[in-house]
Amino acid sequence: MHKLFYLFVFMVVALNAQTKLTSSEAEKLRAIVKEQAEKTRTITSDFTQYKHLDFLANDIESKGKMAFKAPDMVKWEYAEPFAYSIIFKDQALYINDDGNKSNMDVGGNKIFEQLNHLITASIQGDMFDDDQFDISYFAKDERSIVHFSPKNSQLRDFIKAFHLTFNKSGEVESVKMIEPSGDYTRIVLGNRQTNQPLSDADFVH
Repeated sequence: MHKLFYLFVFMVVALNAQTKLTSSEAEKLRAIVKEQAEKTRTITSDFTQYKHLDFLANDIESKGKMAFKAPDMVKWEYAEPFAYSIIFKDQALYINDDGNKSNMDVGGNKIFEQLNHLITASIQGDMFDDDQFDISYFAKDERSIVHFSPKNSQLRDFIKAFHLTFNKSGEVESVKMIEPSGDYTRIVLGNRQTNQPLSDADFVH
């Protein structure tokens, strides 16, 4: 009985294990992701967002569509469980909460500026800045997972770490943003289309 129990524990650990990449493997991944990011002008995708809060038994799940246009326009349009959209563009944040509109100028706030940059960079996948982050590289289930920990102490007050999951082509499949409290938001992208026509009108507030 004990042997079966330890075998079960071993199998669970093995299934969830991440293998640390070697320096050469990490460098190869960086090159693939950078090449993918440089040729990506637009991205459209469905997304499912999981908000994990320690005091809740289940994660809060939301769904919608994401659109990105280089260099820095991003729209998150939530459809379920409620209508809500967030647009980042021109150093400003625009919110439409079921018809109630508001906006915030983030150009004068270095932290919000950096957060906006992190969002756009994480969507493209080109976040490999050793000056800004402590970076660790892992492999799991034929995918690559990269952990980014901000070095900026002010930014760490908002975000403890980013975890990005990449497919073999160097495209981002999911983004996990971990807060200092340990709560996190995980966004999984699906039905991704790259370099399809998008106009500025698609990002109108």
